Amino acid sequence: MTDAHTLEGTGQRADSRTDPCPAAGTTVKTYREALRDTLAAEMRRDDRVFLIGEEIGVFEGSYKITAGLLDEFGPKRVRDTPIAEEGFTGAAVGAAMLGLRPVVEIMTINFSLLALDQIVNHAAKIYGMFGGQARAPMVIRTPGGGGQQLGATHSQNVELYYSFVPGLKVVAPSSPADAKALLLAAIRDDDPVLFLENLGLYNTKGEVPDDDVPAEIGRAAVTRAGADVTVVAYSRMAAVALRVAADLAATDGIDVEVVDLRSLRPLDRETVVASVRKTHCAVVLEDDWLTYGIGAEIAATIADGAFDWLDAPVRRVAMAEVPLPYAKSLEAAALPSAADVAAAIRDTLRAVGRGR
Repeated sequence: MTDAHTLEGTGQRADSRTDPCPAAGTTVKTYREALRDTLAAEMRRDDRVFLIGEEIGVFEGSYKITAGLLDEFGPKRVRDTPIAEEGFTGAAVGAAMLGLRPVVEIMTINFSLLALDQIVNHAAKIYGMFGGQARAPMVIRTPGGGGQQLGATHSQNVELYYSFVPGLKVVAPSSPADAKALLLAAIRDDDPVLFLENLGLYNTKGEVPDDDVPAEIGRAAVTRAGADVTVVAYSRMAAVALRVAADLAATDGIDVEVVDLRSLRPLDRETVVASVRKTHCAVVLEDDWLTYGIGAEIAATIADGAFDWLDAPVRRVAMAEVPLPYAKSLEAAALPSAADVAAAIRDTLRAVGRGR
């Protein structure tokens, strides 16, 4: 399944490279490789770091993120578990409280719902309820997203559930470089971090810095500067946004600024507002349902911080509000596409007389 992944909606094969000559001090890697190499490096650096989850050892993980790690680190630090998300997540919470730094792999974010009590009522609450005398420095890695014909119960992006909860940090890297930098930051952070991956990104390639510099959790990135419209996105849709921006610049002369949130909690509202104040228009993308979503929070943030600078209403692009169908054609129709994004940008600019 994973070998056939493409970056849906971009017209770009997931394993393509646009620059065959990486910049000095970088190595071209897939998103998957960036995660695996970072896990290995952090386990070598800090013997408190260990991995725990279903099929991550002998089978090397459902998506091969942990390939080779059992051979190097042994079963004490790469711990296969029964199919019991609440149990092994709870065990990781206890280990973190006692000074270890567990990295939990939950096979998909859909299965994290079985561990909701441990994540929301325990990991997120320990620091506050113990008055700072105990912490839970742990990472929960989990992929989500549609486009793989896995059916409605295996294709969701329910990051909103966790982004809503004080005490958790939630990050969502969209590139191999950010996968490395944010995973470094998550493992070294003293708070519990939910680390969101997207199935459609695992085989995407990009330049990854060779140094081990963690990202700043809570800091968005302007991944493409522009003057006409701000597009705000995260995870897979941030990658789609970059491709659409390049296409619109070539075909329509539209200069799109792309803001990749990278972190959903804490949320970098300042970067979003500053961009919209510059461009005066905004389109918000998400790989999830529209109602009550991350996009709604971003739209409210723009209304609070940049209302007087807006030339047009904020537009939002999201998936259809249905359980995701299994049939390939119906699944594709339900997911937000590059064409949907381009249409929203053109409509926004046309409304203010700045588009064709």
